[in-house]
Amino acid sequence: MSRAAVTISSMIKLPSLSQYSRLFTLSALCVLMLFLNGCDPTLNWREVRSDDAGYTALFPAKPTSFERAVNLDGLQVMMNMTAAEADGVSFAVATAIIEDEGQRAKALTAMQTAMLRNIRGEITEKKTVNVKGGATAIQIHATGQAGQAGPAGTPLVLFARFVMHESRVFQVIALGPKEKLSAEAADTFLSSFAFN
Repeated sequence: MSRAAVTISSMIKLPSLSQYSRLFTLSALCVLMLFLNGCDPTLNWREVRSDDAGYTALFPAKPTSFERAVNLDGLQVMMNMTAAEADGVSFAVATAIIEDEGQRAKALTAMQTAMLRNIRGEITEKKTVNVKGGATAIQIHATGQAGQAGPAGTPLVLFARFVMHESRVFQVIALGPKEKLSAEAADTFLSSFAFN
């Protein structure tokens, strides 16, 4: 072996077998923690506050907002939607002002029916949950299929909360392909929704 080769090899310090073992164990633990916590490197959570509608929520990407007229079972309202997409999954908060208190429950039912119809969905779980800031919501988990919004027949999952607060109705949804939308990511989004 040449003198130059000896000098170069002595300058490069390779990890010992025990160091490789420790590195492997540490890497495996990190991967396991990411899996157990439902972390996804494509989701970059940030808090978004709507002063007009009086809520905050964590979105996994920078959201955009827009407004449009909708028909909620015969009730014409202007609905504001704040939504973000991450890795083919949609996260959105939609809200509308309904002055007539008697019409709010009807509007929430219409919102839920429209969401399920859009994905030809079936509810697999439905329960009542408390929303931070003092309200009770109906939470659903549903399965369905993509139609106009994606390749026909693609299995979809929907996690949603429907809630009334003051003069508004709210729809908080996480919707996407079954293999991309985890229950953990949906729960992070839905449970972060709170009234200011």
